[in-house]
Amino acid sequence: MADQIQRELAELIRFEVKDPRVPESVTIAGVEVNRDLSHGKVFVTMLEIESDAEAKAEAIAGLNKAAGFLRKQLSRKMRLRSVPALHFLYDEVQESANKLSALIDDAVSTNTTVDETIAVSETTAAEATAAEATRPAETIAVTDRTGGSDQPLQEKQ
Repeated sequence: MADQIQRELAELIRFEVKDPRVPESVTIAGVEVNRDLSHGKVFVTMLEIESDAEAKAEAIAGLNKAAGFLRKQLSRKMRLRSVPALHFLYDEVQESANKLSALIDDAVSTNTTVDETIAVSETTAAEATAAEATRPAETIAVTDRTGGSDQPLQEKQ
């Protein structure tokens, strides 16, 4: 039922709604209808005004004002006895997805490739080996504490 309402609303908004606050690029992202079909949430996106919060609010207000007209038209087109009351909401999912995608693209562009990472780790390993080779050897004397002698038992390098 929600899918059919979504298709019909998309057509009605595009061709029947004449409110200047509602942009032509309104896309219905989804429709949720409760069990008894008394209420329906209509999630919309608007590409032209994605960054303008005031214009989004005005467009949603225009759609909510046209909700009664759209409900009446839905009842005629779908031949339903009971059509849900429509509540239009801006769908933030697409906007959040765009922001997340931009963050991922930025992270990927600043990251090195696998070959560069391997080359850096090989260079670091070679430097660490060279540093070990130039470090002077340490001699550790282990003394016998049981017999009272302070003579070294062995030397380790």
